[in-house]
Formats: sequence, C-alpha cells, structure tokens
Amino acid sequence: MNASAASDTTQQSPADYLDNWIVQVRKGLIELCILNALEAEERYGYDLVRTLVDLPGLGVTEGTIYPLLSRLRAQRLVTTRLVESSEGPARKYYALTDRGRRIAALMNEHLDLLIKGSKQLRKKGA
Repeated sequence: MNASAASDTTQQSPADYLDNWIVQVRKGLIELCILNALEAEERYGYDLVRTLVDLPGLGVTEGTIYPLLSRLRAQRLVTTRLVESSEGPARKYYALTDRGRRIAALMNEHLDLLIKGSKQLRKKGA
C-alpha cells in the first residue's frame, strides 16, 4: 500500500470506516449463509434469494447470490437440478453435497470460535 492509500484510510469518517468494515464482513459471511440456508432442504434459486435478502444486516441482492451459487457448484459444495413448473419457467433447485455439509460445519465452527473470542475480549475490556 502506498502512502497516499494509507492516508486515505486514516482520513475516513467513522461512518465510512464502518461501511467498509461491514462490506468486508458480509463478503465472508454470504457463502456461509447460503450453505446454512440449504442445510435442511434443497431450495430453488428465487426462494433462496428471498430468504437471504430478508436477513437483517446481510444486504445481499439477486445479482450477488447467483454468481456465488455458480461458484459453490463449481467447487462441488452444491448440486443443481431443474424442475418443470406449472407457474412459469423451470426452477433450478440447489442442494448441499456431502462435501458442502462438511465445509459448512467447519465454517460454522470457526465462526463460532471467532465470535466467542471477540466476546471474551469485549468482557475483558469492560
């Protein structure tokens, strides 16, 4: 990072700093939220989008979720299947693979550990 880039970050307002931090946290959590949303059952794409868009604080859009689903499929964490629909075009359903379940479990364990550590630090600071 050059000196002017470092200077730009230190000149950010608290609101700008928080906005940037939130974007970074969300990037890391969206994939996990997708995997968690598929844990109980397979879901078609638009249903999954509606569920994730409604999560407070996640701030995702349809344009964010579909590319991630494609990447998760390429990584063999989810599978897809097309189902004809009487209500319109065929629906693409997404389901976790066994590998996806294992990865999601590991990600959830790590997130729980991070949150626990963060809470411990907050208690010590109080």
